[in-house]
Amino acid sequence: MDKKNSLINLGCRLNIYEGEIIKNHLKNSNLNNVTVINSCAVTAEAEKKVAYEIRKAKRDNPEKKIIVTGCAAQINPQKYDSIDEVDVVLGNKEKLASNVWKSLNFQKSIQVEDILLEKKTVPTSIEKFDGKSRAYIEIQQGCDHRCTFCIIPYGRGNNRSVPAGEVVERIKKIVNNGYKEVVLTGVDITDYGKDLPGKPTFSNLIKRILKLVPDLEQLRLSSIDCAEIDDEFWDLLSEKKLMPHFHISLQAGNNLILKRMKRRHTREMAIDFCQKVLSKRKETTFGADFIAGFPTETEEMFNDTLDLVDKCNLTHLHVFPYSPRDNTPASRMPQIDKSVIKDRANILRNKGIEKFKKLMKDKIGEKDLVLIEKSQKEKSIGKDKNFFNVILDEKLKEGNLVPCVYIGVNNNMLLARRV
Repeated sequence: MDKKNSLINLGCRLNIYEGEIIKNHLKNSNLNNVTVINSCAVTAEAEKKVAYEIRKAKRDNPEKKIIVTGCAAQINPQKYDSIDEVDVVLGNKEKLASNVWKSLNFQKSIQVEDILLEKKTVPTSIEKFDGKSRAYIEIQQGCDHRCTFCIIPYGRGNNRSVPAGEVVERIKKIVNNGYKEVVLTGVDITDYGKDLPGKPTFSNLIKRILKLVPDLEQLRLSSIDCAEIDDEFWDLLSEKKLMPHFHISLQAGNNLILKRMKRRHTREMAIDFCQKVLSKRKETTFGADFIAGFPTETEEMFNDTLDLVDKCNLTHLHVFPYSPRDNTPASRMPQIDKSVIKDRANILRNKGIEKFKKLMKDKIGEKDLVLIEKSQKEKSIGKDKNFFNVILDEKLKEGNLVPCVYIGVNNNMLLARRV
């Protein structure tokens, strides 16, 4: 990226994908001395991070204009427009439109349309990801569900899928540029296709990708919803190019809390999903998102979540202390003391770390392919098929898949040597 411009991506993998589009728009619009903050609003802490990055950007480069876009800007544009350091606020639709970038004049302004009125995704084509060894491909936008804690549909809109043929063509371009691994991303990827002619399913899309892009070596999925998995999915588990690591949006392990969250799965559905996956592909690992301290959660209910970590054999946990989002139903429910929320989040994180470290030790002696992400001096760092961090005492080419054997563990990383 031009040194005169800066991009700060916050939040999800979809923002990483869209960040590449923003970089292209900055370049093609001949804009200079601009800092773009591509924001997240999934939690209150995420929005605090946005405010911090705005202040830091202006402090570090006072001459640069600041554009705030992304979910936080989409949901509350007036809030960010009122910040003195911010020059322009762009919505999630506007940030992807080339004509918006070409017409920017940096007079204090808001350009944010109602994202809930959007019916289609914006046609885009990204062929390279700066500094990334894997590529991210958007397959859908938005979410049709309204979980009681979540504000993201008001930042991303309703479910809008990218036509399958367009997804395949995007991946072909990426693979032709040397990428070994592609990650399918979106807001609710397992809900893919319901808005398209013929209603193609998420599983059908995966099958088409693997068939029509034979040179793709690894296909990885971002967060999935076990309530949206169809029967066709189970046959895909025999595809070795589909990475055996699934990150599941679980949020809680107690059925009453799941109901109050307005989730579509039960704890039993989550357990059945994980057990069935393991019965078909035993090397699979699982990650999950959890919210600790959701309103009305008792100690017994929280213990159900801890128990679910064991029942599903979850090792890669993303734990969020509950924070109320304005205008969501959960914000009007009886709240739990913040100190209790903090304690439960720590307990849940530690539970995940314990299982994560145990599985790492169990992997010593195994052989696997590692995708090299960073290489400097005499060390290389990458990730294996189960999304574990791996370090090798050897300088290797970034983006390459390297056969390795695991020889030890160092903190949260597997030690390996090339074979």
